[in-house]
Amino acid sequence: MGAWQSYRLRLQRKRWRIRAFRKRRQLKPVQDRTKQIKKGDILVFSTFRNEDIRLPYFLKYYRDKGVNHFLMVDNDSDDGGREYLADQPDVSLWTTKGSYKRARFGVDWLNWLQLKYAHGHWCLVVDPDEFLVYPFCDTRPLRALTDWLDASSIKSFGAMLLDMYPKGRIDDVPYQRNQDPIEIASWFDAGNYSIYKNHKFGNLWIQGGPRARKFFPDEPWRAPALNKIPLIKWDRQYAYVSSTHMVLPRGLNLVYDEWGGEKASGVLLHTKFLDTFSVKAAEELARKQHYANSHEYKAYASGLSDDPDLWCKWSEKYINWRQLEILGLMSKGNWA
Repeated sequence: MGAWQSYRLRLQRKRWRIRAFRKRRQLKPVQDRTKQIKKGDILVFSTFRNEDIRLPYFLKYYRDKGVNHFLMVDNDSDDGGREYLADQPDVSLWTTKGSYKRARFGVDWLNWLQLKYAHGHWCLVVDPDEFLVYPFCDTRPLRALTDWLDASSIKSFGAMLLDMYPKGRIDDVPYQRNQDPIEIASWFDAGNYSIYKNHKFGNLWIQGGPRARKFFPDEPWRAPALNKIPLIKWDRQYAYVSSTHMVLPRGLNLVYDEWGGEKASGVLLHTKFLDTFSVKAAEELARKQHYANSHEYKAYASGLSDDPDLWCKWSEKYINWRQLEILGLMSKGNWA
């Protein structure tokens, strides 16, 4: 990369940080427990809207993995989720009526909170329907992973977003509060993925899976991106650019080996497709707060109206992280 392009990316990073600073005015504290955060704590950052039914298991999952504190932004929920989180002793909560779209789909809000509270911490940025699976996660806490990354001088950890779905109609089995969603949405596409390199930011761009197969069969290039960099040893000079798909400085996007080897990586089990999805999709389609005039949610509405079933004869049932490694969807690298 030339000096001019590097300079432009530095300016862009400064711009996103200034924008986040300005957007801070939209955040109203509900419960600020950030004084509880201690040096070395692992933090989760997340935005949500009307996810009350998912929140108890989301907190349990990441608490069990060793997360110490959650910093959450509620985008004007009316289902009780804000009140539930306000009572949780390890949650700091802000609320906003601001436009999710004009906050760059929540990125500006989280960039501000990370700028203020995350410096020097390992930070995980996930939605309430995303569950990080990493090598040895069945026997080792998240702290073991971040300690190894520190010892290896690695500052960022990549994960592919893996869409999970039930066998049969997605509305056949009702999801219950506190339930592990993988008990219902336990299937995924093992193949059907395309990967190419984004030369501007240096990250890999991954598309495919059931959303490309079901909702964008004729325009797979319009399917949602599945590449994520959700776990970073944060510095106040950093800024996410587009969700957790890419980040600046550019070097944090190099979560893969360019010389034929393998770097350790994970998978985000994405449990969007439960019986709650139809109501959620209708709400988001009406709000028009998502990317490209909510074209993704228009495709969902069209694709699920007659046949709300993502399962096919090539679907694989999820077992554990080792299965995902064998299939090439994640890697333990040289972490043994």
